[in-house]
Amino acid sequence: MIHTITSSQQAMELEDRYGAHNYHPLPVVLQKGAGVFLWDVEGKRYYDFLSAYSAVNQGHCHPSIVAAIKKQAEKLTLTSRAFYNDVLGTYEKYITEYFNYQKVLPMNTGVEAVETAIKICRKWAYEEKGIPHNKAEIIVCEQNFHGRTTTVISFSSDPDACQNFGPYTPGFIKIPYNDLEALSSALKNPHVAGFLVEPIQGEAGVNVPDQGYLREAASLCSKSQVLFVADEVQTGIARTGKMLACDYEEVRPDILILGKALSGGTYPVSAVLADDEVMKVMQPGQHGSTFGGNPVAAKVAMAALDVVKDENLAANAASMGTLFRDRMNMLVDKSELVTQVRGKGLLNALIINDKPESDTAWEICLALKDNGLLAKPTHGNIIRFAPPLVLTEEQLLDCCSIIEQTINEIANPN
Repeated sequence: MIHTITSSQQAMELEDRYGAHNYHPLPVVLQKGAGVFLWDVEGKRYYDFLSAYSAVNQGHCHPSIVAAIKKQAEKLTLTSRAFYNDVLGTYEKYITEYFNYQKVLPMNTGVEAVETAIKICRKWAYEEKGIPHNKAEIIVCEQNFHGRTTTVISFSSDPDACQNFGPYTPGFIKIPYNDLEALSSALKNPHVAGFLVEPIQGEAGVNVPDQGYLREAASLCSKSQVLFVADEVQTGIARTGKMLACDYEEVRPDILILGKALSGGTYPVSAVLADDEVMKVMQPGQHGSTFGGNPVAAKVAMAALDVVKDENLAANAASMGTLFRDRMNMLVDKSELVTQVRGKGLLNALIINDKPESDTAWEICLALKDNGLLAKPTHGNIIRFAPPLVLTEEQLLDCCSIIEQTINEIANPN
């Protein structure tokens, strides 16, 4: 028997009873989305300021993307890679030219793409750099978030992600983020194959590195014959005000990892891009995915990337982000509850003047929900704000007013 959901309470009770408790959602049950808005089961409308962790950059249910998925789903959905299909090659040409790489390896989820990049990096190290068998190491940063598979949590510094999931996968060196001296020291190890880094650490609370960090890091890697691997799953596809966050420093990664907004939030699509010199190490039977590169994914990704360019979403993210931070900095000056705003484009965060173990940020998000805006805390006392990039100035200013009103209500309950 399939249940028909008639109330938010019923939906939450069903999830609680039958679903694994591996998430702690905000208590709102969403039923419909369009552009920057979401509606719950009871019909209340909200501004979406999370965008499914930056997967819905193009806005909810964008008509061009929805049309692409419908049209292809009625024709052919899946063949596996056992055969050619009439869409994949077109998509591969499209995305490699879009991001200026020679080859792409299509996958489904962001963490699958990260795992793929790790495999490519290691294999390249053995076959091209000449690192002894099973000795390759990859440098990563503390406070990273690259997903939650067993290998990826093995180099996480978040106890919630990694505690009691061992034994852990070896082969990773952790260094502080935004620390070129630490990177330079780690690169002295001759067995280093790659440096895996987020251009901005999103899940850690929108940690933006110093200007020049990415450029110098890439240069240090090049001098040491180490691959610079950029995880742009969350920061890519115009989120930060450029097509890629690496574009701010004109850095071209040796391996580029994309996901999330690559489909506009309609379908799991991810990709790993590199040039022939690196990608040639992958041969038949050495890596794959039943769904990776399927016809629906390929069509959806092309439609999603068309929207980003056609609607100038990177430029809009840049201008709206500047406006947002200007307004929030005024709030920082006026409120003792908020100590800092940081970010680029429309990937931003407010730092709440409280300890990470406090529930203040959670209480603020509950109050924001009541006032018609959805956001989620991260690392206890940080609230990340990442609306769809189709947000207009009028909508942004309305949202800023909601945030300011809510913070004032929490700070002055009487």
